[in-house]
Amino acid sequence: MREPSNPSLCPSLLRPILGLFWVAGFLGVSATSAAEDCEAVGADSYICGIPSAEDLVQVPGTPWIIASAYAAPPALNLINARTKEWQPLYPVEGGDVNPDKALYADCPGAPDGSALITHGLDLVAGEGGYSTLYAVGHGGREAIEVFDVFSRGDQTPTVTWVGCVPAPEGQEINSVAAMRDGSLLATIPLEEGHSFASALEGVVTGAAYHWSATNGDWTRLDATAQPYANGIALSADDSRFYIASSGLANISAYRLAAATEQVEAKALWSTDTLPILPDNLHRDSEGRFLTAGLVPEHAPCNPYNAAGEFELERYATCPRPYKVLSLDPGSRLVSEVSSGGATSVFSNATMGLIVEDTVYVGTFAGDRVAYRSLAREED
Repeated sequence: MREPSNPSLCPSLLRPILGLFWVAGFLGVSATSAAEDCEAVGADSYICGIPSAEDLVQVPGTPWIIASAYAAPPALNLINARTKEWQPLYPVEGGDVNPDKALYADCPGAPDGSALITHGLDLVAGEGGYSTLYAVGHGGREAIEVFDVFSRGDQTPTVTWVGCVPAPEGQEINSVAAMRDGSLLATIPLEEGHSFASALEGVVTGAAYHWSATNGDWTRLDATAQPYANGIALSADDSRFYIASSGLANISAYRLAAATEQVEAKALWSTDTLPILPDNLHRDSEGRFLTAGLVPEHAPCNPYNAAGEFELERYATCPRPYKVLSLDPGSRLVSEVSSGGATSVFSNATMGLIVEDTVYVGTFAGDRVAYRSLAREED
């Protein structure tokens, strides 16, 4: 296996770095705010004050975007794509709890909202304005937290916590994708016993896992093992799933197959090496898969010191260019959707989400979401 160039950061090592950004400014943030330096840079404008919006998903049929918060509570935030304002979504005063104890029998109860931070998201559309949100949660416990989301038209979404799926013992989940039967796929970039240093050396450090809604068991999908498996997404019919590898800088396709007692994965194909370290991955309304990531080959951000040692803080805080890419799974063609240069106010891109004619870009460490008009770029 070839050695990856600058794999993405692992959660356990990144959180101390995130503390540098948020202890002073965003612990307990509770209302829409705007930083003093919120002016546009180039083609990018910003929605400021929102803490580390690591992943972004759109509430179906609405202008609302749900953003995870990979730094400090509130754990989930809402962005209005029309007004470009944001507000907390969870936890909020008077928030509802309605546990599904049958489906989530191993869940001990609602999370500690004062400690919960969130990572990868998946949103599955339902009927009558209802959707189900799956959020990878850290802080207090390692679990996938599950919420009912309700919104129609311009109505501000509300959420009800309904359960959780505890992570495999000793593991930290990165991203999640929900299947139609309620089962889940999740990535674990660094399995227990593996280090970030070994990921840098190209060692297989993690894989995707399958959680069965039938028996509540996790199964490691051995065929997906790789250095730093990151974003994960499903095809519309659940027949295939896709993983963005930050370690290999590519996207790979797999299918699930029934084994004697459990499911297993079969590898299908992989893209060529991408110009970014792809992070989150989501299917859009046209069946394409969108991802975003930082550009690793940026000379001013060499993360190695004179002794050749990798310095995590230098890596995480040095401004890098970013790109948003789309993958057509039929042709396997990868296209650039948008890109931004290195700037001191926005870096560490993790996801690109298109709402109408605007692309929104999240980050694993920052105080804003970037956005730009795609229609203007085409002009």
